[in-house]
Amino acid sequence: MSDDVALPPARAARRAVASWAMLGAILPAVAFVGATGPPASSIGYLLGALVCIVATATGIRRNVAPGDRRPWLSMLAGESLSFAGEAVRILTTVVDSPPHSILAMVPIAVVLPTYLLLIAGVLDLARRSRAADDDPARVDAVLIGIGAALLVWCLWIEPWFAGDDPRWESLVAAVLPLAAALPLVIAMPMLMLGRARTPALWLFATSGVALLAANMVLATRGWFPDGSEAVPLQFMGVLVLIAEAAIAACVLHPTVGVLTQRVRTRSRLLRKARTAVIAATLCVPTVLSVVSPPADRTFTLVRALLSLALIGAVVSRVVRANNSRVRAEQETLWRAEHDPLTGLPNRAKLAAVADGRSRVSVLLLGLDRFKVINDQWGHEVGDELLRAVAGRLTAAVREEDLVCRIGGDEFVVVLAAPGEPAERAPEDGPDAEPLAQRLLAALAVPLPLSVGAVDVTASIGIAHADGRPSAELLRDADTAMYVAKGSGRNRYAVFDPLLRERLQRRLTLEHAFRGALGGGQLDVHYQPLVDLATDRIDGFEALMRWTHPELGAVSPVEFIPVAEDTGMIVAAGAWLLENAAAQTRGWRAAHPLHVSVNLAVRQLREPGLADRVRDVLTRTGLPAEALWLEITESGFMEDPDTCLRTLHELRDLGITLCIDDFGTGYSSLSYLQRLPVAVVKIDRAFVAGVGDGGANESIVRAVLAMSHALGHRVVAEGVETVTQRDWLRASGCDFAQGWLYGRPLPAAEQDVLLGRLSAVR
Repeated sequence: MSDDVALPPARAARRAVASWAMLGAILPAVAFVGATGPPASSIGYLLGALVCIVATATGIRRNVAPGDRRPWLSMLAGESLSFAGEAVRILTTVVDSPPHSILAMVPIAVVLPTYLLLIAGVLDLARRSRAADDDPARVDAVLIGIGAALLVWCLWIEPWFAGDDPRWESLVAAVLPLAAALPLVIAMPMLMLGRARTPALWLFATSGVALLAANMVLATRGWFPDGSEAVPLQFMGVLVLIAEAAIAACVLHPTVGVLTQRVRTRSRLLRKARTAVIAATLCVPTVLSVVSPPADRTFTLVRALLSLALIGAVVSRVVRANNSRVRAEQETLWRAEHDPLTGLPNRAKLAAVADGRSRVSVLLLGLDRFKVINDQWGHEVGDELLRAVAGRLTAAVREEDLVCRIGGDEFVVVLAAPGEPAERAPEDGPDAEPLAQRLLAALAVPLPLSVGAVDVTASIGIAHADGRPSAELLRDADTAMYVAKGSGRNRYAVFDPLLRERLQRRLTLEHAFRGALGGGQLDVHYQPLVDLATDRIDGFEALMRWTHPELGAVSPVEFIPVAEDTGMIVAAGAWLLENAAAQTRGWRAAHPLHVSVNLAVRQLREPGLADRVRDVLTRTGLPAEALWLEITESGFMEDPDTCLRTLHELRDLGITLCIDDFGTGYSSLSYLQRLPVAVVKIDRAFVAGVGDGGANESIVRAVLAMSHALGHRVVAEGVETVTQRDWLRASGCDFAQGWLYGRPLPAAEQDVLLGRLSAVR
């Protein structure tokens, strides 16, 4: 048994065929019942009804989830009770039971519970749809129901009271159309919402219409027809059998589960079909007063009450429709000024508060490495994180402060002066920096998400307004936030005009660097790396240099971060590797040198890096053991799993891997054990002061001992004095690099140095 409403396409198609096959199979039984007379038509009806009951039960078991079966089981019970009553009626004709015997009364007696079960099932379906309380569909259902009640009263019930037929069975027959019409008109307007193209809905509607027609036949014919022109009973059997077959086809169809699902749409438009039905309903009192005027004052009073109820329903619909429109307008206005994900005010609301105010301070907060969280756990967890951050920020500020989300992972806090509204913040923002500290502290506690506790940090930029538009204020805060991120993240920075100049300089460099590679503006400089045991050059580190025709020589400290952030470092790094490998291959004809090349974080994360390095070695003829590739600890921590796989692929090529700037990032023995590196480069900040009894000496000794214990060689960067060199040599350091041995120079100048070394040898 399958409890799933959503089925695979192939299975859903098979079940849809079973639904239509059910209708096709019942057509012969319908034709047989209509074409023959008793008792053959009655037996044919019973057999057809039994098939419908079995098919309905099968459809409920296969297509309806257990929690949604109650309304269908209620209607199935009503069908079964009706089947039992019809079977007893046929039995009375076989045994020739008197018309008013107990056995003959059973078919009539089961009518009430049968319709109660059917009505309960239909109303349960309507309840499960849960249309909005102010949705006009609810009032439309009541309005049409009152119109149907008025029609049944005038055409069938009034005549019974006004006539001389004392049999209560005739009154039951007169009321039956109302019992069939009310569930249909109450349920259909709500079930139609958002389901107009659902086959199961139209099958359900067909069943209701057929049952209504059958009851109108019975009301017109009565239980005890007189005369030879009375409508034959099998005609009612034909209509009831069609109704039961349509119900069976409905639950056999795979779309039946939609009828028990909650409605998400609203009937904002009054479509033509509904307009026509409502108009026809409103015409009922007038038409009936002409076609079938009331026989006495009592009947007139009943009609008046029903007509007043109809008017009340129309007024209620107008009120509800108006309220729904107002709520829709309010919701639209709210969405225009709020972020739908977090519920916080958005950029439009921020502009409405900040623009034109002379005393506003804003804090622009951007989450650090939010893309890593999205990539690792998916966007659903990313959205969950954003909602959690919104809650933390809202809890950390005062009630008079305004917290906004302006897009992505960026939030803004508009700072209010104590005791003043948000738009009256202080001129110099004395509370902005303490607030920034509170916000960073609030985010320092891991956020409990569905994937577990997640650590998140943020960088904050602070700007103070002096009557400028919010767009300029946000631009300044964004500049300050960029500085905070560039300074190590998880901190704040306050905007000043110098920051704007720095941002302009960065944008200029970014634009200029796009043409550097193709314009021949890049060059490679080489800095010697010396073996401390022999004091001979063991290799060179290849360093990228940029000389712009207008900007002049640009420091790597400036352009390397720009190239990293924009992704242009990938192409530039590939160019550097190709040139350094080709140059070193030429040098190795006379000198057994290696070359060391830095790998940027973006390069390390690029798929297929090992294949591209192998291609470079093949093209240039440089042996793999002559190439050292340097990575930074922080670069590895950006995406450790991906980087680790790439590093193992590079190591398997025979390349020597180095950790650059060791000690400035996440240095620990566990990282040295995980990374497939052979060389550790101690950062110049720790080399400075060694040999003079400085505090760094113990740190360098510890790094040397730890690295050698793991079988790694060690390079000391930034060696500038003989004292430093001698201390490092005595401490067992393997290599040294620094201005003591030479600054980075173009390959042609290093050729001169190598030539002198060859002459000395």
